[in-house]
Amino acid sequence: MYAVITGASSGIGLEMAKLLAEKHYNLVIAARRKERLEELKTFLEKEYGIDIVVCETDLCKESDVQNLYAIGSSYHPDIVINCAGFGKMGMFSSIPLKEDLDMIKTNVTALHILTRQFADSMEKGVILNVASIASFAPVPLLATYGATKAYVQNFSRAIQYELKKMKKPVHVMTLCPGPIATEFCDVAHGSFHVKFATAQSVAKKAIRGIFKKKAMVVPGFFPKFSHVGFKLLPTPFAMFMEYRSQDCDKV
Repeated sequence: MYAVITGASSGIGLEMAKLLAEKHYNLVIAARRKERLEELKTFLEKEYGIDIVVCETDLCKESDVQNLYAIGSSYHPDIVINCAGFGKMGMFSSIPLKEDLDMIKTNVTALHILTRQFADSMEKGVILNVASIASFAPVPLLATYGATKAYVQNFSRAIQYELKKMKKPVHVMTLCPGPIATEFCDVAHGSFHVKFATAQSVAKKAIRGIFKKKAMVVPGFFPKFSHVGFKLLPTPFAMFMEYRSQDCDKV
């Protein structure tokens, strides 16, 4: 059995790779930082006696995305996890356009391509797309990031509905975590005024959700509260709360 995981060099992707390795899944792991992937490969192969395939991949480049699909699909995976993604925090006008466009390419375009191609080629299995609680409402100071995650959530839910209607045994689901103690905030140049979850705890709930074939996994009290609250609150108030929850240069 094989699983394909993007964003496997750190954070939730890394922790999900470890958990699937414990279950004796062979892995195709992808990220930009090849040295970290090689370290993970050495550790997991020694610890669990499984096969690990390393794919140095920049998801901003469509050629790299297509190469990852070609390699990953050759192992006929039962699980595909689109975990790679990043955000930039601050006023929309202050974030360089190239960074926004790279975010869209990574969070949306690459995920769209991989989901489409694996959903077509997999005979059965699960595709997990990582969204965020930022997908539940517009997010000032994370405008582009929130929009990409809203795309991921709605895209994934619609595809799952279609696949179910087609009676194809490929299940597409989403993971919507809140703030996590990972490198996200370092890359985003900001933080949040809320308690952070651990990547390990979120990964455990995500893997459990995969094997239960849940439609959506919202791990932890704060994300669950946000999921319900943003449905009930007027959108302007929800955006006010989102704005106040973030700790960055708002000028």
